[in-house]
Amino acid sequence: MRFVIIGSGRVGLRTARVLREEGHEITLVELDPNRVKQAQERGFEVVEGDGSHEEVLLEAGIEDADALGALTADLNVNFAACMIGKHFGCRTVLRIDEDYREEVYKKYAHEVDEIVYPERLGAIGAKNALLGGSIRAIADIAQHLQVILVTVTEESPMNGYSIEEVALPANSRLLAFGKKDKPMGIPLPDDSLETGDRVAVLADFEVLDDVRQLLVGDDAVLAAGGA
Repeated sequence: MRFVIIGSGRVGLRTARVLREEGHEITLVELDPNRVKQAQERGFEVVEGDGSHEEVLLEAGIEDADALGALTADLNVNFAACMIGKHFGCRTVLRIDEDYREEVYKKYAHEVDEIVYPERLGAIGAKNALLGGSIRAIADIAQHLQVILVTVTEESPMNGYSIEEVALPANSRLLAFGKKDKPMGIPLPDDSLETGDRVAVLADFEVLDDVRQLLVGDDAVLAAGGA
């Protein structure tokens, strides 16, 4: 696939590197000459210019791109780039920093395919590494929704119950299930929960603690959250 990424700072460059390692074609758009040089030294194709301008994105090949990632620290630039990408039929991903208010998020969420919060995702990774435990955050889906991977413990109130018997809290949903040391798949009603099994759950931040108590037990440490 072919991607255009706006911004070659920390977030943009790391994203581009991961995509390139997976065999995708990447073009970066960057306004800062020093960052342009750094990205070129790392072997990336870079178009120097303002990613909120259509002529710059045309030079970057937006007409043939599958998706556009607007990953600068400037929300206005990111949004303008996404709107241009939409015009050319691209999937659009918009970066929003953590300090923006909820109403700002809601305003932009309807206009793009996906919103990412680099600070929050970085914090998730750090907390998972530091705390460990039986619950690990996988990703933020929206401002108040998170996917978590839960490992069933011996203390779990649901240990020994079937999937059909698990009554998750409101504002949460079971997405996938996997027996210990086996691949995860679609949960079936007759699947039984046993120690070491894994469950992927989509949940509102407000009910994460309830999910923990239900699937892990009161003694577990919750390694996920909205802060």
